[in-house]
Amino acid sequence: MLREAKAAGVWNFGAGVQRQQSTIVATDGTITVGPVPETKAVVGGFSIIEVSSRDEALDWAARIAAACRCAQEVREIMFDPES
Repeated sequence: MLREAKAAGVWNFGAGVQRQQSTIVATDGTITVGPVPETKAVVGGFSIIEVSSRDEALDWAARIAAACRCAQEVREIMFDPES
């Protein structure tokens, strides 16, 4: 699946998530240990793809879901032209 996304030119980046518990850094710099997920659902990783429409993103999400045998959450990321 990853090779297919790379060949199609839509793959930007992806990685696995090592820990389910987060660390929160507040605007004043205070650091606290975040909540531990209480559900059985976990975030195992993420994929960032660049496509021209939401429908295309949903199509790729369906392909990824089938390949990894797990549901996918789709969110749009705002582009920062200065990055």
